[in-house]
Amino acid sequence: MIRFECDYSEGMHPRILERLIETNMEQTAGYGIDPHCDRAKELIKQACGREDVDVHFLVGGTQTNMTVIAAVLRPHQGVFCADSGHLNVHETGAIEATGHKVIVLPTTQDGKLTAEAIQNGYDAHWNDETHEHQVQPGMVYISQSTEDGTTYTKAELEAISATCRKCGLPLFIDGARMGYALAAEGCDYTLNDIANLADVFYIGGTKVGAMMGEAVVIVNPALKKDFRYLLKQRGGMLAKGRLLGIQFETLFEDGLYFEVSKHAVGLAMKIRRAFEAKGIKMLFDSKTNQQFPILPNEMMDKLAEKYAFSFWCKVGETHSAVRFCTSWATKEENVAELLSDIEKLYLKQK
Repeated sequence: MIRFECDYSEGMHPRILERLIETNMEQTAGYGIDPHCDRAKELIKQACGREDVDVHFLVGGTQTNMTVIAAVLRPHQGVFCADSGHLNVHETGAIEATGHKVIVLPTTQDGKLTAEAIQNGYDAHWNDETHEHQVQPGMVYISQSTEDGTTYTKAELEAISATCRKCGLPLFIDGARMGYALAAEGCDYTLNDIANLADVFYIGGTKVGAMMGEAVVIVNPALKKDFRYLLKQRGGMLAKGRLLGIQFETLFEDGLYFEVSKHAVGLAMKIRRAFEAKGIKMLFDSKTNQQFPILPNEMMDKLAEKYAFSFWCKVGETHSAVRFCTSWATKEENVAELLSDIEKLYLKQK
């Protein structure tokens, strides 16, 4: 079985594994207070073009979202999120379990929040004379890239950031797949732009070559205080913290993070174009490592005999949208094999 269902099927990039083996017997202080974490933080600051940010390393995305949101919100507040957002659909109520509400807002067809939707949601709360009986919106959460593989443009991010600042809502950008978003065709922003527009964001490692790990970048000074207390309280302060530092040190010391992201996106676009060349439409206009072809059910079933991919949704009675997901580890030869099989199945259908 050749697997395309997610971008974390394999362990880690070989260079990270090599570095972990090389440093295995080093003795360092624990809990992220070590030279590897320090160097990784400096490399990330350089990549973001900001020396005034705080960087913290956590293990996984849900833990990161819980910890950041806990750091931002007061007990009576909730977080604005797209109806298709990860907080809302794929975190088992993790945010709600901490006592905070995910306040769902409608999105565009490609799964993005807009500045207008945020403003409307904010106004709806404060214009309601019973607002003190409701959960108060306290921050905004978006993903770059989105659950649908789409990305916000720089202009869209600027508009959202401006609205958030006007309303006094800190902007949190989930960057679990930030590398793939930055590598997308037509990307018109950089990590520096992200750092200038968000109050806090994170750079995902788990889905972009690391064994595990997410790097939280706190820009807004008001959110920096006591973050390590919350990190400990939420179970995110790893005793052997250098294991996270070493991974991000390796990813950012010579551009490996951007290199592996470009590799994955390039192969994903080959898959997209192969489907489109046969007249197969995409559910979303994704330019990242996630592609969503709408397949005839017979073709889907036939491909599933050899390839693992994710069912997304039914599209009518005879077609289904599925997700093919590439990663840093996807092999050129496996994609070539898939493209060949797409061609064969298309010719059979004709």
